[in-house]
Amino acid sequence: MKLQWIDIAIVVTYLIGTLLIGWLLRKKASISKENYLLGGKSLPWYLLSLSNASDMFDISGTMWMVTLCFVYGVKSIWIPWLWPSFNTIFMMMFLSKWLRRSNATTGAEWLATRFGTSGKGVKASHHIVVAFALLSCFGFLAYGFVGLGKFVEIFIPWRIVQPFIPFTVQPLYVPHFYGTVFTLFAAFYSVLGGMHGIVIGDVVKYIIMIIACIAIAIIAMLHLHGNTLPVPDGWSSPFFGKKLQLDWSYIIPDVNKKIREDGFSFFSIFFMMMTFKGIIASLTGPTPNYDMQKVLSTRSPKEASKMTGFMSLFLYPIRYAMITGVTVLALLYYQQLNLATPTGTDFEKILPATINNLLPVGILGIVLTSLLGAFMGTFSGTLNAAQAYIINDIYLKFINPGAPTKKVITMNYLIGALIVVTSICLGFFVKNINTSLQWIANALYGGYIAANVLKWIWWRFNANGFFWGMASGIAAALIFPYCKEWFPGVFFQLDLYNWPLLFFISLIGCIAGTYTAPPAEISLLKSFYTTVRPWGFWQPVYQLVKIENPSYSKNKDFKLDMFNVVIGVIGQCCLALLPMYLILWSKLPLILVAITLVIITLILKKTWWNRLEN
Repeated sequence: MKLQWIDIAIVVTYLIGTLLIGWLLRKKASISKENYLLGGKSLPWYLLSLSNASDMFDISGTMWMVTLCFVYGVKSIWIPWLWPSFNTIFMMMFLSKWLRRSNATTGAEWLATRFGTSGKGVKASHHIVVAFALLSCFGFLAYGFVGLGKFVEIFIPWRIVQPFIPFTVQPLYVPHFYGTVFTLFAAFYSVLGGMHGIVIGDVVKYIIMIIACIAIAIIAMLHLHGNTLPVPDGWSSPFFGKKLQLDWSYIIPDVNKKIREDGFSFFSIFFMMMTFKGIIASLTGPTPNYDMQKVLSTRSPKEASKMTGFMSLFLYPIRYAMITGVTVLALLYYQQLNLATPTGTDFEKILPATINNLLPVGILGIVLTSLLGAFMGTFSGTLNAAQAYIINDIYLKFINPGAPTKKVITMNYLIGALIVVTSICLGFFVKNINTSLQWIANALYGGYIAANVLKWIWWRFNANGFFWGMASGIAAALIFPYCKEWFPGVFFQLDLYNWPLLFFISLIGCIAGTYTAPPAEISLLKSFYTTVRPWGFWQPVYQLVKIENPSYSKNKDFKLDMFNVVIGVIGQCCLALLPMYLILWSKLPLILVAITLVIITLILKKTWWNRLEN
């Protein structure tokens, strides 16, 4: 199926609409720094929630999840716990309101509310958070840029576009050309419109995504009705034993090779390690990217909890409707997809190949627009986060602390343009630095966890411990790839299994750094404890607060928060399973999942919603 004029018209209309959004909201965004970066903290929680969910619906992630669904079936709902995908439930129950109570603009600014502005390790901790944020943002922007270009190239062959381009583009750089064009569209409305432009753009994109996902789901259901999917035993069940036990030998033999390469065969061990890591990682709160900025943009801590709470509701049903719908069509018409490459079968092509070959005119345009919008939303949110860190934590902190509003907004425009150009340049060299960027990203995230858990729950933890915890974790993660080659019998090839050692090294750095420097000022600790109200190991600070204010009561919600997390994670899984079983015509599992979801909703209404507070 080739793009028809109606498909092209839908895509072009959307692109023009995004430009108008940025242009019309430029004045509102330029009122102040807070208006530009955080929407003036006046946007409704449900719009921010929808926007954040929309940003998480990215092209690369969706292509990966379609591949997982094709290979692992309903069991694929567990594998995104590698991120971990359930960190939003931890944020929903307690971390979002803790973060929002700080009233900060960025994650680096938040550090001042916890560790102060002077003392051993304070500047170093600030620098390492800013570096972490910017490197991760640039990494996401560069990879998204090239990924989008390769995706678009499937739908818009270069031979059609070339006659209209007044210069020559080498075949190797055609994806980069497409990536540059769509990146500039995304940059225009996000740089001009700020957070307001991003959120309104995300709302428009979300509406298109709903139409696209429902259309794919209906088409898949109609094609599957009366037919049987060619899948191995166990594919349609989320449950598993010690081993995965999915045998594709007599259906698509190359899938067995894919499972071996992924390293997921011993699924129970993989699942336990993934869950353990996911729980620890979720206690850190959001990473310094667009999701943190959305939390800080809410009007109150109560709305911050609502914002993250409803993200799963906005994201999971429609995303899994598309994932399952595409998977069903790909399984039914696998021979038409042409996934073969000189080195084997490229299962990551399933999403674009299915859309391009099996969707009717009009629907193809809507789906393509929704996925282009998915890239633009993720790009704009990440760009806004990078701008926030450069403006707030570098420019206003070290270069021009007293800059007037007009100057700050002008710098936002210039910094935004510089970030876009830098990400495009990185994108052009991404083939050469692919391994390095992945290495850096994994190292950064590896060193992030221990320090960012302790900052919430341990009163004695200080800026020096934060810096050395992150630095030791990052250094260890940089060395680990070599260790896998030097000591193959000691280190695992799957990075997940090496994570406990990485975490332990980072934890040692945290503790050693903490006890080689004094605690933060007691007045600062008391202010943080009474404002943020965390649970954890805060007894010495609590006793001092109690002396000054005998009526003060500590946060005793740890057990309730953990209960709500367990219930919430089960509910999140149900939101993924609901569209899967609906599209697969699995009636009994669908009814059981729906009943479970209703029960969970009633429980959380009582244990979470009714107890929300600022």
